[in-house]
Amino acid sequence: MKKKKSKKIQAKSNLKDQKLGQTKNSAKLVLFVFGIGPIVGIIIFLYTKGFFNSPTM
Repeated sequence: MKKKKSKKIQAKSNLKDQKLGQTKNSAKLVLFVFGIGPIVGIIIFLYTKGFFNSPTM
């Protein structure tokens, strides 16, 4: 009987590990979107304003 209980505990811990892995992946995705997104937006904005063009005299 003790072996059955340990299996149930292992199954629950494995389920928790899977949920934790999903939250880690979604957290990485959110950090990537909100970290890289504004940088890309700023670069596009500056490019449209001619920031990266060489000055002509």
